[in-house]
Amino acid sequence: MTRTRRAFWSAALALGLLTTTAEAQELKVGDLAPDFTLQASDGKTYTLSTLRGRAVVLRWFPKAFTAG
Repeated sequence: MTRTRRAFWSAALALGLLTTTAEAQELKVGDLAPDFTLQASDGKTYTLSTLRGRAVVLRWFPKAFTAG
């Protein structure tokens, strides 16, 4: 696993993005991320498993107190 991917998954885990609906899974550095689905700002829904093998970056902006 590259350093960039490891940093990505660490950040995603820290934000609690990688939990299942049944229960949270404890992951260790180097573990594969569980599959998850998120809706993007373009309105499309993306699932991690369909992006395997490609670089994945999660960016988000808080909507609190914004017009967006």
